[in-house]
Amino acid sequence: MNQSALSTQHSASTVGLIGWPVEHSRSPVMHNAAFAALGLDWCYILLPTPLDQLAVVVARIRSGELQGANVTIPHKQAVMPYLDEIDPAAQAVGAVNTIVKQEERLIGFNTDTFGFKRSLIETGVEVNGQPCVVLGAGGSARAVVYVLHELGARSTVYARDAEKARAVHADSRPLGALSEIDPATKLIVNTTPVGLSPNVTASPWPADVSLPKQALIFDLLNNPARTKFMQQAEQAGLRAINGWDMLVYQGAAAFAKWTGIEPPVDVMKHALAASMKAE
Repeated sequence: MNQSALSTQHSASTVGLIGWPVEHSRSPVMHNAAFAALGLDWCYILLPTPLDQLAVVVARIRSGELQGANVTIPHKQAVMPYLDEIDPAAQAVGAVNTIVKQEERLIGFNTDTFGFKRSLIETGVEVNGQPCVVLGAGGSARAVVYVLHELGARSTVYARDAEKARAVHADSRPLGALSEIDPATKLIVNTTPVGLSPNVTASPWPADVSLPKQALIFDLLNNPARTKFMQQAEQAGLRAINGWDMLVYQGAAAFAKWTGIEPPVDVMKHALAASMKAE
């Protein structure tokens, strides 16, 4: 089943991805593979949603047409006023990426924190007490900063809008200040959409700024598999990873909240990898 078909097909229980744009997303592939593996009559669809249609799409969940949804750029904060309850962790992050319908109430959660934390721990990089950098100041940045704080890292947020960055984290600076980055930086996380397909030649990292020599580059983007930022890192001799594992782990957590069933994570990982190789 291709992704364009998923945008129009429905089944007994339907969930989807609210965002703008969403055509690049691999979430339908991995979720539908997990539904099929478990024999569940569920379907995950794409829900392309400009800001002026956000209330309409949320109303589809409230009506029962949809059983829930994931939320991505640029709606992770904008969706919060439309919900009846925000999970304490999501409230602390200040962003929602998962909506669950519980009877007549819509509950907002943030599973990005779980996905990022698990995938970061699996890299083996120790961030406790270490300088770390977050690029961007949106909903994903909030989740990353939340986890880094939990892990004891010393985080700095760099974003085009310094005021917006300060709302995410007290230690924030404009992107133009990257030339002054701490050379001992242990981790750089890109949470911006810069470099996302089809704009694969773009990078959030200035070409004339050297990367710290010991940093792990973690680009949360998952399409393309090797972003321009990751290529810059590899050319500098650094280790770079994409957002595949985070996508799977946050998706698995959302899946469990919607269905009450733990999904087969290996099936989701395989489906995601296969979909990328098919291109």
